[in-house]
Amino acid sequence: MILTTIDYVVIAVYFTVTIGIGLWFRNRASKDIAEYFVSGRSLPWWIAGTSMVATTFAADTPLAVTGLTIQHGLAGNWVWWSFALGGMITVFVYAKLWRRSGVMTDVELVEMRYSGKPAALLRGSRAIYIALLVNPIIIGWVTSAMFMVLDETILYEMPASAIEETLLGERALSVRPWLIIFGTLVLVGVYGTLSGMWGVAVADAMQFCLAMFGCVALAWLAIAHFGGASQLEAKVIESFGEGGTAAFDLIPNFSGENAWMPVHVFLLLLLVQWWATWYPGAEPGGGGYVVQRMAACKDERHSLLATLWFQVAHYCVRPWPWLIVALAALAMYPDLRQGELADPAFNSGVGFPRVMRDLSPPGLRGLLTVTFFAAFMSTLSTQMNWGASYLVRDVYQRFLRPDATMAQLNRASRYASLIILVAGGIASVLMFGQSVDAAWQLLLALGAGTGAVFMLRWFWWRINAWSEIVSMFGSLIFFVSVEPLAIMTGLATADVAGPVLGPEVKMFSVAMLTILLWLLVTWLTPPTDAETLDRFYQKVRPGGRFWKPVANRNPDVVVDRDLGLSLVAAISATGIVYSVLPGVGNLIFGHYSAALVCGIVAAILTVVVAMLVNRLTKDV
Repeated sequence: MILTTIDYVVIAVYFTVTIGIGLWFRNRASKDIAEYFVSGRSLPWWIAGTSMVATTFAADTPLAVTGLTIQHGLAGNWVWWSFALGGMITVFVYAKLWRRSGVMTDVELVEMRYSGKPAALLRGSRAIYIALLVNPIIIGWVTSAMFMVLDETILYEMPASAIEETLLGERALSVRPWLIIFGTLVLVGVYGTLSGMWGVAVADAMQFCLAMFGCVALAWLAIAHFGGASQLEAKVIESFGEGGTAAFDLIPNFSGENAWMPVHVFLLLLLVQWWATWYPGAEPGGGGYVVQRMAACKDERHSLLATLWFQVAHYCVRPWPWLIVALAALAMYPDLRQGELADPAFNSGVGFPRVMRDLSPPGLRGLLTVTFFAAFMSTLSTQMNWGASYLVRDVYQRFLRPDATMAQLNRASRYASLIILVAGGIASVLMFGQSVDAAWQLLLALGAGTGAVFMLRWFWWRINAWSEIVSMFGSLIFFVSVEPLAIMTGLATADVAGPVLGPEVKMFSVAMLTILLWLLVTWLTPPTDAETLDRFYQKVRPGGRFWKPVANRNPDVVVDRDLGLSLVAAISATGIVYSVLPGVGNLIFGHYSAALVCGIVAAILTVVVAMLVNRLTKDV
């Protein structure tokens, strides 16, 4: 994909504006760590919510969606669509509780909710685990995806210069993407460390708008390339192979020759995964950078609206431009599907940048290049700021220098940001060539069973620090041992060709074992002391019947009485997602009767949710 002068101008303007945002907010970020990490708790909902969705729009996500679609059709995307209910429960049940707690990081909640040395141990260990293990893994896999995009687009037909060939020989072309990537890391380090959360969030909002515009433009070109949506649909059906109409089934076929997902696997995804597993950006009950954005909002109402906009944009706004390009890749490059069928490790996500390369005209090439740089950089800047918040707030300030001055904390914040960025760069090199799907499945399985304790700690007084500690380490132990255990007990047979358990079954097994373990430990260990529980109850005011002993000691605390309405709102909002997704697809491909039915359902549910939002936020 050869770039022209206008493409380079578009790219230069983007990078200039991004650096300008960092310089604009640098003085504000230097006031204190609250400004640096949570924007002085003054973000409006629309910036906070857009920043959340921009972070999850990384360089890897369009590629992963393309791979899932080419392999299994539209229904392959249930691996991430299934998180919608959990996300909506976070919106309507947990967002206000997080904002009310006043924490700066989700790990900080640990010592607000629990007491003693176990709480301190949990806070410190979890902060280091997320900052220096989970964060670099995420940076590593999005960097690997960005390498693929560069290699398949702007560097695909660009020969090495004479100087590069002299210095690097045959390695010149393979080194060039790394030079661009590490240059981007440096740029993110500059504007991210200068501007803090305000600069990161505002840059995220700008980057999301650019990225969406680029993806919509590419989807439009893909449809035009085939002469219309109906022609694209026919070509996809032809390229998908036997039973080609299955490519457009939103609900997978559970039986017959074309079945790829057993019904029990679909039910595990839909009914279990969203609450049983911990995954960055889709944490049960909220967590990570989602909590960081909630904490940065003006108040509880803005926190709820920000998280609601995040979920709507995540599931209803972003998917179809990606899906259209994925379907076009399936139709344009039939070898990608053949590769998937022949080798499960085959990476058909490469189809997305190939469509970019083959269909985009001059001018749009620069915009599409910016699209991926924007997606890449929005994720990097968030991971950097979010990871640094753990190192500063939950390690440095809590354990190393509790008496640190604000100047020392500000300096530590910038150093910590650079540490996260360097760790991510190292992980990028180590993880190069690894499948994005494999990284997704690894984090899902590693966090299996922890989601339940994260959700219930708000509503059951008996959960203590040991409950979380054993769930965190227990899930890791079970993840490593569940397959050998299944073979030993005869529940599965060894297979040298691959894992003996499917990823969803493994997730469920690890989750159930982890939950049983932490429930047992909860009852065998002493509860959190009454003073800590009372302080938490008075500040957060959680509702429900499982705070009875604490409520009896604090009869004057006015707790939430709208848990039932909140759950109704969450279920209704999930219904909007699951009606808009097929509705938009039917509209694009000309199935207007089905689109009308989906639209009516979505409109009714939208009215219901709007009424419930007004009811739930009227006193805020």
